[in-house]
Amino acid sequence: MRIFLALTTVLSVVGGAAPEGGSRGVDVQLYPTNGRQNVNPDAQLKLTFSSPPAIGSSGKINVYDSEDNKLVDTLDFSIPFSPSPYGNGSTKANYTDTTKYQTNIIGGLDFYFYPIIVRNNTATIYLHNNKLTYGRTYLVEIEPSVLKPARGSFSGFTLDRPWRFSTKVRGPRDGATKVVVAADGSGDFNTVQGAIDWAPANPTKHTTIYIKNGNYEELVFWQYKTNLVIRGQDREKTIVGYPNNSAFNPPNRQGPSRRPAFSFRGSSDLQLSSFTINNYYPGQAEALLVDGVRTILDHMTLNGAGDALTTYGTTYVTDSKLTGTGDTVLGYGSVYWLRSRIESIGPVTWTRTVQGIHGNVFVDSTIIGLEGNSTLARLPDNSGGVMDNWPYAEMVLISTKTGGISAEGWGPVQGPPFDSSHVRFWEFNTMDLQGLPIDISQRLNVSRELTLPKDRKILAEYKDPANILGGWRPVVLTA
Repeated sequence: MRIFLALTTVLSVVGGAAPEGGSRGVDVQLYPTNGRQNVNPDAQLKLTFSSPPAIGSSGKINVYDSEDNKLVDTLDFSIPFSPSPYGNGSTKANYTDTTKYQTNIIGGLDFYFYPIIVRNNTATIYLHNNKLTYGRTYLVEIEPSVLKPARGSFSGFTLDRPWRFSTKVRGPRDGATKVVVAADGSGDFNTVQGAIDWAPANPTKHTTIYIKNGNYEELVFWQYKTNLVIRGQDREKTIVGYPNNSAFNPPNRQGPSRRPAFSFRGSSDLQLSSFTINNYYPGQAEALLVDGVRTILDHMTLNGAGDALTTYGTTYVTDSKLTGTGDTVLGYGSVYWLRSRIESIGPVTWTRTVQGIHGNVFVDSTIIGLEGNSTLARLPDNSGGVMDNWPYAEMVLISTKTGGISAEGWGPVQGPPFDSSHVRFWEFNTMDLQGLPIDISQRLNVSRELTLPKDRKILAEYKDPANILGGWRPVVLTA
């Protein structure tokens, strides 16, 4: 089951600091420590107190280059974070809204973001991406009004008494094909996004980003990269996530969706292996949005809400798990699922495949309706849309175990009459969780049961990933 956090405790947006050791009235530990050398430029700044700090509504955090005191970055806490700062407002874009919100450019796209997130007693400062560089010494100034500690006073940092650290002289060597991400600073990068920003766009060999165990709370997005492998140290202990949804980051007039925790577009020959991606907000909130060709998801865990996984292009999913809260797979692309598991509150998929491509094909997998009355796929009323009812929607189950699925299995299929003869809601050898055949006598009439020997040729075609994925034969790269 995906993790839901109460909106009142999910986030505190705070600021503030004091010299390490509490010499100005409150005990605080700093990362990086005051005066530290060899810091990665993408490091998030952390302050750990004896109790959770409270939110300030004004003040600034400024970062200066020590050589000439030039301002490098600033976070102004009088600027609101989002039209819906707790992700619980309107999911529609208001294009007449001229308010300035906290904005970070990530992978070339503008996102609303939290400049500080508090978890337990630690306040993590998120500077704007790519503002710091190698071989520099930085001075951090934090105005007192940014933070209200639970106990004691906190005077902040000034340029006369700054928080000081120095970055590494240089980054990974030219031509490197593997880098390490470690939240404690022991790797080449502290953040997943930092490593992705470094990765070459079109290398001749695969570039591997290895993520050490840890909790990486960050928005991740990139565009137009190829031959990239992102691999976690341990699937359950390497966690990348962020609180985001269509209310916190509503749509732009143009450009990709901004509501996923982790997303990419225009990429090819990508593999994600052995880590967890969480979206901590409800609503329309993908854990992952895939937009590319020849994408592999291998031994992944994805925890989202509505549209928990959105797919475009061609994707091969093996030995992975997805959890969501309805339309859990929003499928525009061709996806071959092998030995994978989906747990869904409400409809498992809304498949939007168009004529000429395949949709979601599940082989030797498991599908669970968490509230006991889910359906496998739905086609809601889209009257007036370009693709009313998606008449070429496809979802095929082959030797898949199910539980918590309604007797009708599929649907609802709504709206005005349309030609459903091209809809492929098919299943073969559907079983219960104990591996016993289920009764499909009440299935929706749009669906079809495949049988032997009649459908032997169809089954052979659908068991072969290359037939589903446009001729691509996926090869999962191992460590």
